[in-house]
Amino acid sequence: MTEVDAVERLRAIATALPEVTEKLSHGEVSFFCRKQFVMLDDHHHGADHLAFWCAAPPGAQEELVGSDPGTYFRPPYVGHRGWVGVRIDRDPDWAEVAEVVREAYRTVAPRTLVARLDADDPR
Repeated sequence: MTEVDAVERLRAIATALPEVTEKLSHGEVSFFCRKQFVMLDDHHHGADHLAFWCAAPPGAQEELVGSDPGTYFRPPYVGHRGWVGVRIDRDPDWAEVAEVVREAYRTVAPRTLVARLDADDPR
């Protein structure tokens, strides 16, 4: 999968959620549900990876980074707020990526949007 394909796959996951909009933020593709919940890290400031940074519930950053530091990392600027970085340039498990994005959405979305997500979620 090319990096362009990976970005398109991330975009499809994020924009499938209720009322998500895409905007540029700090020069990167970002996704909002009234508040930002995902930001692309397309070799940001010369980083050696294609990834995204996302909001995460309390404790999730430590758990994810501890379980798979090759995929997950503490991103600059927002890592101190609990956000997590997720590499998407190493053939990620896209079902897992989708779950991380949904959790990011749940972390920042208003309750009404979370309720819509839960009502639409076939799980």
